[in-house]
Amino acid sequence: MSEASDLTRYGKDIMDRLEPGLADKVTGRLAELDPSLPTLITDYAFGAVVGRPGLDLKTREMLTVASLVTLGNAMPQLELHMRAALNTGVTPEELLEIVIQMAVYAGVPACMNGLTAYRAAMAATGHTLPGLKGKNA
Repeated sequence: MSEASDLTRYGKDIMDRLEPGLADKVTGRLAELDPSLPTLITDYAFGAVVGRPGLDLKTREMLTVASLVTLGNAMPQLELHMRAALNTGVTPEELLEIVIQMAVYAGVPACMNGLTAYRAAMAATGHTLPGLKGKNA
């Protein structure tokens, strides 16, 4: 077994911890474009960077969400990483606070886009919006 295949398996394992089936979904879509793209994403982004020691996966997903909110132009990735954050133990309330915090650093429009992604991620994962808990919504 080569070091590269170990890194690929490790990267795919991380992807599937973020969202079940994510590794096959992403690598399949990338392979349609270029056969080397799946390895670049799996090995580098997930295996070598996200899989580094020093921060747990929950913290890394919180940071990723904050960064994607500030970019303001990566809605599919933002929604994916919001679902992943919830899957790694971030609470709906914590996730909402991350988005609100970014209004200070990225501006209100970026925060509003983040809130749109937040609503989509909450709906996709079956979570109740924090403000609706305990209410007849």
